[in-house]
Amino acid sequence: MTKTLLWVGFNVFVLLMLLLDLGVFNRKAHEIKVKEAVLWTIFWIVLSLMFNLGIYFYAGYHKALLFFTAYLVEKSLSMDNIFVFLMLFTYFKVHPMYQHKVLFWGVLGALIMRAIFIFAGIALIEKFDWILYIFGAFLIYTGYKMMKEKDKEIHPEKNPVLKLARTMLPVTSDYRNGYFFVKENGKRFVTPLFIVLLVIESTDVVFAVDSIPAVLAISHDPFIVYTSNVMAILGLRALYFALAAVMRLFRFLHYGLSVILIYVGCKMIAAQVGYHIPTEISLGIIAFVLTASIVTSIYIPEHK
Repeated sequence: MTKTLLWVGFNVFVLLMLLLDLGVFNRKAHEIKVKEAVLWTIFWIVLSLMFNLGIYFYAGYHKALLFFTAYLVEKSLSMDNIFVFLMLFTYFKVHPMYQHKVLFWGVLGALIMRAIFIFAGIALIEKFDWILYIFGAFLIYTGYKMMKEKDKEIHPEKNPVLKLARTMLPVTSDYRNGYFFVKENGKRFVTPLFIVLLVIESTDVVFAVDSIPAVLAISHDPFIVYTSNVMAILGLRALYFALAAVMRLFRFLHYGLSVILIYVGCKMIAAQVGYHIPTEISLGIIAFVLTASIVTSIYIPEHK
């Protein structure tokens, strides 16, 4: 009964925060400035830490440490999402005033997809424990591939969802004041903004395939995995507006994320053969790699 109340209470809280975000704080479309984005980023981080403190008092030190480690992994991997958001908004020439709306609905869709991926992944692990070897190998391969493709360009026009949408849906020529759907001459149209949303949702599926196994390498507790993912994603929009202008400066961050993926993949496989790496050590390694890649990017700028 207590676990059910925790699940219900957490999801009600998330829905309430999303409703406040869209219906109160961002009811009118406006360009999110850096100061506002930084304040919201701090708000979501503090909220996540307070939630982590609640886990500590309710479930103890170990569960709280697992949550924080999983949260840090998901938060660090979400940096790649931010870079892709930047590329897509630039490619589709989305006005800054409409970007928050796209990201809001994109994050809402991401939460639903992540929940499906998480519970499907946990169900597979409980039924076929050998699948952890596959998850671990996949993370190592993904990290290696990410490292090799650091400078690979993104081509949104090759996205299969975009191609399908353009052939099946009538699309307006402009953004129509930020609406997703419009009706003209008795006929329904979608706007390019809706197409951008579809592409963002489809790319998040790819990111979920990477990040969910990574978090499952930290913990198999459904509540820890789900809540850490949700709390990390909820602050993703604010983090995008806070970091979008400087993301290109973190040129070594990509390598750091690759190392983190390879490490958690090795950790997952090692646990299967009886070698369990303490969560404290994993947290320290992940934090060190992430910090080192950012600091190195700042102190060793790219030569023009």
